[in-house]
Amino acid sequence: MSARGFAAYVAHELRTPIALQLALAEAALADPRADAVAWRAMAEGVVASCDQQRRLIDALLDLTVSQHGLTCVEPVDIAAVASQAVHRHDLGELDCVVVLDRAVTTGDPMLLERLVDNLVSNAIRHNVPGGRIEVFSAADAGRALLSVANTGPLIPAGELARLFEPFERLALQPRRCADGHGLGLAIVQSIADAHNATVTARAPSDGGLQIQVGFPHVTTEPYDEPLAVNSGSGLLAACR
Repeated sequence: MSARGFAAYVAHELRTPIALQLALAEAALADPRADAVAWRAMAEGVVASCDQQRRLIDALLDLTVSQHGLTCVEPVDIAAVASQAVHRHDLGELDCVVVLDRAVTTGDPMLLERLVDNLVSNAIRHNVPGGRIEVFSAADAGRALLSVANTGPLIPAGELARLFEPFERLALQPRRCADGHGLGLAIVQSIADAHNATVTARAPSDGGLQIQVGFPHVTTEPYDEPLAVNSGSGLLAACR
């Protein structure tokens, strides 16, 4: 995507929340009988719209930073990052299967946290009622592997590449993904590229999406204790 095209998409994405804020304020100002309840409702709508803008700007900053290379490099256990990401998210009615083996790579801890967070968030939003997400990590064949999969709508194989383009959304939009900006997987790809990692996407024939990221592996001493994972929803397993 060209810089001009990227800027046009950004402008398009920001136009909607700004228009909503303006409409809310104008409606309140035009109503001479507006009371404290009406003004509070207007303020809550503006705050929600501002939060939408903030999430978009944060995502754009993540994308920009990852495309300019790494400024901080240190050992990072992908299993620990994945455990924390599962803890942070509200799984709602989804089942969650988590199997985490120690998988250490080197990189920017904050960017790797954003990569995992985007994968987990994407798996939750693009799911079906009563569905499932699966999070797996391991060290295998010289790679630190992370896999995040979910149940969901069937994705045509020819559409997989589009998922990693900025602002691309498929027509399959379940109830949870209305607040997405189409940047999550573009950020994943950009951060993976900065860490010399590979990203592989697979669309199972029964629906959903599996994304595996393979990082250069750093050999370390094995864990003395298993990782603890407990999100309070669904089936969870923690393994060494």
